[in-house]
Amino acid sequence: MPLWIRTAALVAALALGVAAAGCGGDSGETADVPDGAIAVVGEREIPKAEYDRLVAQAKKTYEAREQEFPAAGTPEFAQLRNAIVRSLVEQAEFEIAAEELEVEVSDADVEERLVELKEQFFEGDDTKYEAELEKQGLTDEQVRADVRTRLLSERIFEEVTKDVEVTDEEIQAYYDENKTQFETPASRDVRHILVKQKVRADDLYRQLRQGGDFAALAKRFSQDPASKAEGGKFTAQQGATVPEFDQTAFELETGELSEPVKTQFGWHIIEATSAVKPKATQELGEVESQISDQLLEEQKNARINEWIEELRKRFEDDVAYAPGFEPPPAETTTGAGDTGGADTGPAPDTPETGTATETE
Repeated sequence: MPLWIRTAALVAALALGVAAAGCGGDSGETADVPDGAIAVVGEREIPKAEYDRLVAQAKKTYEAREQEFPAAGTPEFAQLRNAIVRSLVEQAEFEIAAEELEVEVSDADVEERLVELKEQFFEGDDTKYEAELEKQGLTDEQVRADVRTRLLSERIFEEVTKDVEVTDEEIQAYYDENKTQFETPASRDVRHILVKQKVRADDLYRQLRQGGDFAALAKRFSQDPASKAEGGKFTAQQGATVPEFDQTAFELETGELSEPVKTQFGWHIIEATSAVKPKATQELGEVESQISDQLLEEQKNARINEWIEELRKRFEDDVAYAPGFEPPPAETTTGAGDTGGADTGPAPDTPETGTATETE
């Protein structure tokens, strides 16, 4: 589902039962909210029509998942209602704050972002875009409103965090405290053959001692799928494989062939094909930019979270709800603009070639 549908992630989480339960009884209801609104934030009204639209969108999400939409009056429906109301109240608070910060989003800005999203999700095809709107029960006007909200959130983030800076002292301190992150372990090129039975390992060892073709034998007999196709070749990193393999691989002289070595995966015949490349630590200058970017992101996220908490406290006594719509207290959320931390992805796979990952 496209990211520009503002409540999609929220609804999906609720549909899967992931969101925090918020089913407490409503309280603090007030008659200060005019007809046709579910809440008033400061002097800004939140139309019930917008709430109804998001509920209808949630229904379509449940239908798409072939799940039964929670009936009114159930704890599950209260959970959904509370989450939607909180979202709308936070949006109103952000809009008020944006005006105070003189943050604006023009129609041209919305159009530019919408064109980008159409290209990303629909290959720029308006017909596909309109079909998705129909499927989600949305109008182009509603999507544009959601895009505007997203852009506003992003620009608030930029404005609030524009003065955040990382000092050289902070970079140095991080480097000194986390040097192990910047170490490259000792490594060397090896090749090996893995078999399950010692009698087979002994026979292969004998053939290799008599001049047998290592690559051909590895491709034919090795049971390590990670290196078999390469004739048993891989680069071993010290400490990354099981102890018996690791010790042998780094004790061999360059060009030396080991006798069969027993590990939990079977019997290995190992040949060292290069000298050991010693462990090294990257200098600060090599990673300074990386550290700076990481710290800057962390500090910006901390700043926006502080700002959001300050905003929430400011409006604590300035939000009125229509009867039946006041949610229980919410837990602290993340940040404006859904920036979060940068996803660097999983750590690179360690070349263990059957010595630590293969199963019997």
